[in-house]
Amino acid sequence: MAITTSSRACTNNAKIVLVLFLALAAICEANVVDDDDEFDVAEAMERAKADKADPSEKIFNVMKYGAMTGDREDPTGEITDNNHAAFVQAFLAACHHTGKARVVIPTGTYVLGPVTFQGPCNNPEPLVVQIQGTLKAATDLSLFPGEGQEWFNFEDINGLIVTGTGVFDGQGASAWKYRDPKTDNDAPGQRMPASIQFINVTNAVMRGITSINSKGFHIFITQSQNIRLYHLRITAPENSPNTDGIHISQSNLIKVAKSVIATGDDCVGIIRGASNVSIKKVTCGPGHGISVGSLGKFENETDVRGIIVRNCTLIGTTNGVRIKTTEGKNPAHASGLIFQDIMMQDVKNPIVINQLYQTKKDSIVKISDVHFTNIWGTSVSKVAVDLQCSKRSPCENVQFKDINLQYSGVVSQVPFSSSCVNAKVGYTGSQFPPPCNN
Repeated sequence: MAITTSSRACTNNAKIVLVLFLALAAICEANVVDDDDEFDVAEAMERAKADKADPSEKIFNVMKYGAMTGDREDPTGEITDNNHAAFVQAFLAACHHTGKARVVIPTGTYVLGPVTFQGPCNNPEPLVVQIQGTLKAATDLSLFPGEGQEWFNFEDINGLIVTGTGVFDGQGASAWKYRDPKTDNDAPGQRMPASIQFINVTNAVMRGITSINSKGFHIFITQSQNIRLYHLRITAPENSPNTDGIHISQSNLIKVAKSVIATGDDCVGIIRGASNVSIKKVTCGPGHGISVGSLGKFENETDVRGIIVRNCTLIGTTNGVRIKTTEGKNPAHASGLIFQDIMMQDVKNPIVINQLYQTKKDSIVKISDVHFTNIWGTSVSKVAVDLQCSKRSPCENVQFKDINLQYSGVVSQVPFSSSCVNAKVGYTGSQFPPPCNN
């Protein structure tokens, strides 16, 4: 059958319409992903730096709502209950204000149980929460019933600035003793509460805050978008269990920079559903390093993609940069992972992919498009590059460029080396220890 000129024209027109439709769909999708068109990052950062409110801001001081200072926990619960009410009332008044607003927690020590600052808010510009004092978490674990009850929660807010020189003291020693030393797990049915949680928060900045001795994670970011964390100081003892510095889950466009983290678990942990995450100029140690994972243990996990770890320093950590997946039943995918310009000082296991994490059984999580570039320093492990990928789902396109790690551990006759199992690896530039023999 012959194709007429008019038929060709119709076909070409259809192709043009299809291309335009796909382009429009891509633009719409990009707008949905960013969702920060009205959030002026530069202005938010300047407001976060400001020690004083600008004249147009209305101040909501928690002391005017009845907050009480004192560094001891009242056995009757009166102080914690009173502070809870004062903090929440001050926040709600600020949140419902139709102009620029700032919640102020002045110098002093405040003991309180779980608190939730929950929107949505009416402010035309990001609401500022300025913390100048020290907040101490209640030690009574009955105030944190069940997993998911964190200590200080920011929830359902679009436009938020958390700033100041204040301290979140999780008083974690009261909880760490309940960790099972045999399994390294929390007490049955209870993950210890995170000190600070961002849940369903969009367009937020946190700057200058210190977090010490969290019961569980220090900062937990979940179901959130466009969150920027700068100039944070996070500290817990090296042997404190599960005290991740910053734990990121099911969130997009997260940036962490210019922060110092010393803790008992991952300095930064990036797990299921995290995308477009940037970790830059972070100093980590002690701790378990900067990790993607573990992945694969939850049902219906969404993929992890677009992770950049750059210009970071790791000192005396038990791992350097690490990707870890567990057996599970979920065939999720981790891709587009970049680890670049990283200095290691006396680090154990500087570069790790472990797809047999915890269970010692092959994971089905797919790992691909991973780049390790310009990583240098010293290792206390004889195997400085250790890729233990899954036989069921081998790692693909793992690239190394300019690796220079020197051994600094106990002298032995064991060679300083790399190990690669079930991994498709490529090399450019200088490599030390020597590349794997694929």
